[in-house]
Amino acid sequence: MELDEAFGSVGEFGPSQKRLTAFLVLLQVYVACQSMLIVLVGAVPEYHIDQGEIPTSTEELARHVRFADKFTSIATEWYLIRHEAYKVNLASSLYFSGLLIGNIIFGPLSDKLGRKPVYMSGLFFDVIFGYVTAFAPNYEIFAMSRFIVGIMNGGMSLVSFVLTQEYVGKSFWALTGSLTNLTFAVGIAVYALLGYYIREWRFLAFVSNSPGVFFFLCKYMLPESPRWLYSQGNTAEAEDVLQYLACGNGKERLTIKLKLCAGTMKKNDSASGVLNLVKHPVLRWRTIILMYIWYVCSLVYYGLTFNAGELGGNLYLNVALYGLIEVPAFPLCMFFIEKSWSGRRKTTTFFLIFAGFTCIFTMFLPENSGLFFSPTLLALCGKLTVSAAFNIVYIYTSELYPTVVRNAGLGVCSMTCRFGGVLAPFVPSMKSLHPSVPFMVFGISGVSAGFLTLLLPETLNKPIAESIEDLQSPVCQMLKNKKVNQLEENTYNFKKHLSGEKSSIFW
Repeated sequence: MELDEAFGSVGEFGPSQKRLTAFLVLLQVYVACQSMLIVLVGAVPEYHIDQGEIPTSTEELARHVRFADKFTSIATEWYLIRHEAYKVNLASSLYFSGLLIGNIIFGPLSDKLGRKPVYMSGLFFDVIFGYVTAFAPNYEIFAMSRFIVGIMNGGMSLVSFVLTQEYVGKSFWALTGSLTNLTFAVGIAVYALLGYYIREWRFLAFVSNSPGVFFFLCKYMLPESPRWLYSQGNTAEAEDVLQYLACGNGKERLTIKLKLCAGTMKKNDSASGVLNLVKHPVLRWRTIILMYIWYVCSLVYYGLTFNAGELGGNLYLNVALYGLIEVPAFPLCMFFIEKSWSGRRKTTTFFLIFAGFTCIFTMFLPENSGLFFSPTLLALCGKLTVSAAFNIVYIYTSELYPTVVRNAGLGVCSMTCRFGGVLAPFVPSMKSLHPSVPFMVFGISGVSAGFLTLLLPETLNKPIAESIEDLQSPVCQMLKNKKVNQLEENTYNFKKHLSGEKSSIFW
């Protein structure tokens, strides 16, 4: 039987898949804490310098600066203010640079070596260097550890997302993808709550990193992806995993026998990877468009999130709101992307364009415009809609790539996504040019990405491609059918012409 047919027999989202999905989805709380760590750990409280001239060295700053708020951060411990203030944003950009490298490395590796071993290796080193961050003796070690954590966190979270998709039937990909991103949003709020009660930055970093130990110790409950095994031609191992899932779903007597995947019948096609994204025209254009969409989603998403630290009021409440505002986005996604009149493509386009215009409108608002038309409220609306778009893009991209290059495709898209993350911490600082400049950058980016999405095909209710041949076969079949129909039409016209000639001769 085919793989999707086997999932239908096993149960597309039975009890065993629900347990595996819940485990990987909860991992996103840990991922969110690592991603947002610098927002609180790098926060700069109000301070006063008790001398007329501004100190030019760190030693002089230490003697004359007085911080107002009762919490610690890397800024208060290493006096990262004034001429040293750029180091906070630099540490954040190093983390996102690490995410970029992690996506480049881990995506193709997991397509070649398997999802589970690459996932577990990334999680192990993520936890180790997370503790290095908490106990860093100086800024240099702190920045280095954030860079390595970014590499591991980016690669590990990418592979875990793919696993949540490949454990279940295709009809539940939207649900598992939405749950993953929803839990990440809740994780931001959880991190804000931790920061509210833990005001010492080293202890906050330690506590935020500790859940990773639990997830690593529970590694034995995760099987390898049956879709990856099937795409590699390991049908016997894929059958064993599906049998394991069937037993967990109460179908012990079910016998599963898979057909050989079409993409593995030719030895020359076994080396699928990043190069296939360039070699094949269909994949090449999809990848270029998706790379820009992912970049914009990341730039706007993280830019608005980091902008929470620039807003007035309670820092912890702002961070929590920027996380919780995403929660309504997911039921909206689930509703629209499953409707035939909207689907993945049109819904993504709408959310990106709406997010862009929401950010642009902030520049036309007066300073005292009230609560309901304040820039903060519009920024939160922008965060809501770009979160919805980001959520759909994860699901949409998974469906646009065949299994043999899915992780490589997601890795390349996530790589460009991290370019947006690298630039995002610096965009809010563009307020020095004009208060509306950051929102103008976010707005133009969102609108342009929204229109580009219209160039991609719809994937709703379409079969998932396991190999590149599967991706190309519908087009070939369409051309073949077109030629057959044209031939039949020509034959019919020829016969009609002959019968007309016969009748004229008779008369």
